[in-house]
Amino acid sequence: MMKISSLIVVGVLAIAAPLDAQKVRLEVVLPPQPTWAEEAPAVLSAGLLADASMRDLLANGFPARLHYRLERWTAGRWFDDLKAAFEWDVILKYDVLGKKYQVVRVVNKKAESLGDYPGVVEAESAVEAAYKVGIRLPKKGERGYYNLLLDVETLSLSDLDEVQRWLRGELKPAVSGKKNPGTAVGRGVRTLVVRLLGGEKRHYEARSGTFRP
Repeated sequence: MMKISSLIVVGVLAIAAPLDAQKVRLEVVLPPQPTWAEEAPAVLSAGLLADASMRDLLANGFPARLHYRLERWTAGRWFDDLKAAFEWDVILKYDVLGKKYQVVRVVNKKAESLGDYPGVVEAESAVEAAYKVGIRLPKKGERGYYNLLLDVETLSLSDLDEVQRWLRGELKPAVSGKKNPGTAVGRGVRTLVVRLLGGEKRHYEARSGTFRP
C-alpha cells in the first residue's frame, strides 16, 4: 500500500506577510486508500482569519471572502495534466446590529448558510471546518495528485454591495458581474479604508501527495 502524505503547504501573501501568517494551515485530506477512485478528498484549514488586522476589519463590518479552487492533476513522465477543478466561496460577515457573525458557502451560484455565531472564534471554526469537495474523481490506475488554491480577501476590494446581495440570496447580480454604477464612489472609498487598515488579498496553496487508485 502506498503511503500518502496528505499535506504540503505553501503560504504566499500578495504583499508583506504578517507574523500571524506563520500559523496558517491548509490541508488536502485524501480518503482511505481503497476509496481513492470513489470518494472525494476533504479540505481543512486553520488560522486563515486569526491575524489582528483581519479581525479588526471583520469587527468593523468588512466581510471576508475565501475563494477555494481544488484541482486534480495527473502526473506524467514529462508533463502533468489538469483533469478536473472545483471552485467555491466561503463568506464571513459580522452583523453589527445583530451582534453576530454570519457564515455562508457559495457553490455553483447557490448560497448555503453555515450558521450565525456570537463570536469570531465560533465563526472561524465554521469557516475552517472540513469540507468534502464535489470534484470529478480519478479513474483506476490514474496516477495523480490534488492541488488546492485559496485566496483570502477583504471584500471591499471586490465589492461590498455584492456581498450584501449574496447574504440576502440575490446571487444573480453578484455572480454575473452586474453592478450598480451609482455605488462606484462608495466602493472606492471602502477600498481605500480597507487598505489603510491593512487589508489585502492573500494567497495560499496546498498539495496532496501523489497517489494511484
